[in-house]
Amino acid sequence: MIGGGQLARMTHQAAIALGQRLRVLAVTPDDPAAQVTPDVVIGSHDDLDALRRAAAGADVVTFDHEHVPPELLDKLVADGVNVAPPPSALIHAQDKLVMRRRLDALGAPVPRFAAVTAPADVDAFAAGADTALVVKAVRGGYDGRGVTLARDTAQAREAAADFLQSGVGVLVEEKVEMRRELAVLAARSPFGQGAVWPVVETVQRDGICVEVIAPAPGLDDDVAGAAGRLALRIADELGVVGVLAVELFETVDGGLVVNELAMRPHNSGHWTMDGSRTSQFEQHLRAVLDYPLGDTTPLAPVTVMANVLGAQQIPTMSMDERVHHLFARFPDAKVHLYGKAERPGRKIGHVNVVGAPGGSIDDADYVADVRNRAALAAHWLSHAEWTDGWDPHDER
Repeated sequence: MIGGGQLARMTHQAAIALGQRLRVLAVTPDDPAAQVTPDVVIGSHDDLDALRRAAAGADVVTFDHEHVPPELLDKLVADGVNVAPPPSALIHAQDKLVMRRRLDALGAPVPRFAAVTAPADVDAFAAGADTALVVKAVRGGYDGRGVTLARDTAQAREAAADFLQSGVGVLVEEKVEMRRELAVLAARSPFGQGAVWPVVETVQRDGICVEVIAPAPGLDDDVAGAAGRLALRIADELGVVGVLAVELFETVDGGLVVNELAMRPHNSGHWTMDGSRTSQFEQHLRAVLDYPLGDTTPLAPVTVMANVLGAQQIPTMSMDERVHHLFARFPDAKVHLYGKAERPGRKIGHVNVVGAPGGSIDDADYVADVRNRAALAAHWLSHAEWTDGWDPHDER
């Protein structure tokens, strides 16, 4: 696996159960995956020699991020390396303009968009736009980086000029008037088998996902079915091998619009570790190894994942002690920590809370209770404070 982050770390956990050995290409020995797997190559994802050392003798090479230069992947393929997903598919997760054009050609729902080669292109696009504008770096952005939601055409033009001056490709698109953000994960094997998990709702704050509700509450069955079929179709049309995440906007009129693609395990699928018969990490390995795919049935009416984000003020209480107190209050919470140093806003882990049997995704109180427990747990791990004022020493 190219990249030694938390996705590689959690994929390593799944590899152990399958009797596989996962080698990781990590930047440093302190990277999350390098801390837990014995087979580590230290090097950069943009160094061909490091990529070749990581790939030597491997059955398959896959990724925990999309940042490997395509021309280097082409050289690995020329060397005879089995790269999954192949570069011809992965480019659609690396280059937003390539992705937009291909999905548009397939008839998939995407925002109206245009390539920007000069600031004047923004003015031309804005003249026919019905909504606010979004300016995006074509490559490299994530967690809200590389994206500017412009308040007016002047700001959009300025953002485009800044990107262009930095040597970054740019596109501009219409802002989608949305009800909420959704995501659907699918997996596809070289054999052509596909599998899809239920559509989830993702809650964003400052461009970063803070919560995932699985399945998405209040989603029309026909819309959910359409989202799953769309993900499977995209995976098949693009030749994806492995997990594909399709980030979606649910529009105010109940339609769907594709926002982003990722071809690897994804933050919106972390709930599957405890809430599905097959986790996204096991499924990704099954797919790239061309095993039959696993059952994606949820284990509970609702599972909520809450990201643990580094606090602005790092607590003096150790993380070990925070975990101790969390388990004392919520013994059913499932904690997944990434071995990362704490810093403000950094994803250092996540918590999954699986709803009790007998509930229903249509029961708003039931869903709210699971969401509340997940949010309380994640905030406690980040800040060492209970937002509801709970005190274990109060008389009960």
